[in-house]
Amino acid sequence: MESYRIALFVIALVAALAPLLASMPTRFRMPVVVAEMLLGMIIGPHIFNWVSPDGLVGMLGELGLTFLLFMVGLEINLGEIQGKPLTLAVGGWFLSFIVAMVCMYLVHAIGLIQAPPLLAAVALSTTALGILVPILRDEGTLATDFGKLLLSAAAMGEFGPLMVISLLIIPTHSTALHTIFILGFVGITVFIAATAVRAQSSAVIDILAKTMQSSGQLPVRLCIALQALLVVLAGEFGMNVVVGAFAAGMVVGMASKGEGGVLLRQKLDAIGYGFLIPIFFIVAGMKFDIAALWANPLSSIQIISLLGLLVVVRGAPVLLYRQVLSSTDRLPFALYSATGLPMIVIISEIGVSSGLMLPDRAAVLVSAGMISVLLFPILADRMRQGKQMN
Repeated sequence: MESYRIALFVIALVAALAPLLASMPTRFRMPVVVAEMLLGMIIGPHIFNWVSPDGLVGMLGELGLTFLLFMVGLEINLGEIQGKPLTLAVGGWFLSFIVAMVCMYLVHAIGLIQAPPLLAAVALSTTALGILVPILRDEGTLATDFGKLLLSAAAMGEFGPLMVISLLIIPTHSTALHTIFILGFVGITVFIAATAVRAQSSAVIDILAKTMQSSGQLPVRLCIALQALLVVLAGEFGMNVVVGAFAAGMVVGMASKGEGGVLLRQKLDAIGYGFLIPIFFIVAGMKFDIAALWANPLSSIQIISLLGLLVVVRGAPVLLYRQVLSSTDRLPFALYSATGLPMIVIISEIGVSSGLMLPDRAAVLVSAGMISVLLFPILADRMRQGKQMN
């Protein structure tokens, strides 16, 4: 038990240092999730071996993963992205996935990237909504037409890969039974969402509001209970548990409108980004096997190739946006969309833990994701600033 106390202290210290490292006034400012992963690599078994990512630490990392997907679901506002932005986002993601499948089968056939084509294609078709939202908000871009289009594309870049993971990659039952279970899960989720939305205009909200500033914190506890319920149901129905967490976030997002909803989200933000989510990224960094990169002489070429493929795959949907995006906004849109670390980490973790992906292949994917988060938003922002100055 004493070793766990020391491990938790080291992780807490790293979690506190990461925002300070990310806010250092350097030319290339790294997002906080990258700082968390880098520090996790340093304290993990592959460098200094101060903390091991198993036992209680591993369990907290898994809780952080579910809370991350819960917060991603919470960020999605269907009211803002419905209509043409949502239609373009859905069509754009399917185009990305098709392009990713073709590219991965080609590079797999020539032996350049020896990762499972389907799993790698899903990873390449992701977008880091949880990272992009604060970046776009800080830039003042989120409320613009460009921001709304990008938000819908990023939301589909989270939702689409989750569905593919659940439906195709990790089915635990026959196809027919798996489909029935998925429909059952969707039905239960819709019922809970409809009940929660109806409760907004009832006396229940008054009762919940009274406990918001007390030790009861009933709304927060209900959100945690809902997340736990849908995570359990997703697991029992043969889907990946992150789908349940994502669905719970969307339900809470639909039910938490207005001033009370803002306060609730702030409290959930504090639990997630202040506690559990940093642990997930730190633990993911601890599991990152740097030696696996050097074991393969092609690793650097593979990482560069994957970065190029990320831009090609997530940039392909720009063809559908020609009527709503100016020519100068298309490349920045592609670069923002190609920012994909969190879901790449999640998919790599699932691939390694299920035996579908070797650790060295996962390390290459995650490395490309880390560089995309460091590089692509900076390049996209500078391109758009340059356009505004001209």
